[in-house]
Amino acid sequence: MTGTLAHIWRHPIKGIGCEACAQVDLTPEGAVVGDRAWALLNAEAEDTDNWQPRRNFLQVASGPALAAVGAVGTKTGVLLTHPTRDPLDFDPSTNPSAVGAWIGDLWPGDRPGPARLVEAPAQGMTDVPFASVSIGNLASLRALSQKAGMQVDMRRFRINLWLDGLAPWEEIDLLASDITLGSATLSPVEPIERCRAPDANPQTGTRDISMLRVLEDGWDTRNFGIYFKVKSGGTVATGDSLS
Repeated sequence: MTGTLAHIWRHPIKGIGCEACAQVDLTPEGAVVGDRAWALLNAEAEDTDNWQPRRNFLQVASGPALAAVGAVGTKTGVLLTHPTRDPLDFDPSTNPSAVGAWIGDLWPGDRPGPARLVEAPAQGMTDVPFASVSIGNLASLRALSQKAGMQVDMRRFRINLWLDGLAPWEEIDLLASDITLGSATLSPVEPIERCRAPDANPQTGTRDISMLRVLEDGWDTRNFGIYFKVKSGGTVATGDSLS
């Protein structure tokens, strides 16, 4: 099997924005360094910095308007952007309340509102209770787009690493053994079962597709992408070959 690392995405704040990267460091303890390093608890969640399931945070599955947020890590913190907001450049460690106020009515009024921005444990506040790296296949994304009758933006899936050069759905074969990208080795864990988050368009922040229905009608699955653990750390960069 041959493939190339085509895109890298990191999410400084869980569920709120994503940034394209040319390279990232991977570690066994932290997965993608800087990914989901912060998360915004909702008012009904336990007030702790420990790992919690995604339902306890502000995230796209419950607030689709958040899909249109962009996020970039800066030297002093995080820069958030949205089509209907002035940019917010803030330091989460010194001004944690800024993001909740900035989000405002991007979050549904009938949902528990923002409470506290928490600093994630070393593994990041990922959707699974272990340090995970998510990997997707661009050929599968193209097949999904064809089935949906529209161009499906890769950002909908909030996947870290996207491979090109594989056949559609060939990523399932990656579950059979460890892989190497750049100087890092990763071990497969399980497919990623999807929720409603990919229904939201990252350009508009509105739901315009039922992604679960497309997956089920086309391939009798709710899975898209694969979770990996980092077996040995290293740096990965766009253009790296899969082995």
